[in-house]
Amino acid sequence: MASRAQTTPLLSDEEVVRRFRETGDNAWFAELFARYRKKVYYACRAFYSDSAAAEDATQETFLRAYEKLGQFGGGDLGGWLMRIAKNICIDQWRKRRPEAVIDEADAGEDGAVDIAVAPTHDLRLSAERVWKEMQALSPEQRRCLEMKIEGYSYEETAQRTGMTVEAVKSHLQNGRRMLWLRMEGTLVRSK
Repeated sequence: MASRAQTTPLLSDEEVVRRFRETGDNAWFAELFARYRKKVYYACRAFYSDSAAAEDATQETFLRAYEKLGQFGGGDLGGWLMRIAKNICIDQWRKRRPEAVIDEADAGEDGAVDIAVAPTHDLRLSAERVWKEMQALSPEQRRCLEMKIEGYSYEETAQRTGMTVEAVKSHLQNGRRMLWLRMEGTLVRSK
């Protein structure tokens, strides 16, 4: 039935989800996958420097979405998928990060351990701090930054938030400036 979904005129995400729920026809889910695969992959790729890890996270995102599509309450399907992708990236990163093995020989007399932290660990901690600092921004700045990270254009962000394009640009600029000030000294340029 893949041909039915591919030959149907462009339907809204909500209509495709409804048809998938009603029929169970995987061609409708394939339509959603085709619409959002690149966007989800690029969001995962921004999190991982390794394209294979980003591809794994993308596949896991769509597997989870397939399982949970019955619980999707409507609204912004792209945003829902991005939240799933973000959670999967964080979960997978936590599973993959190396745990420090502490040997008694590494401990000094006082029991303190000198552990050299890998640069990727520092980068992940900085990324987590950026997300934390974003929560302190105004809701408008945070939403505009999140949508920019997710790949939305100024026009798409304006349409989805009800703001003007000029307001979106202003919130992005101010949000970036505030993040820069809060993060100054945390992120170090590579040589």
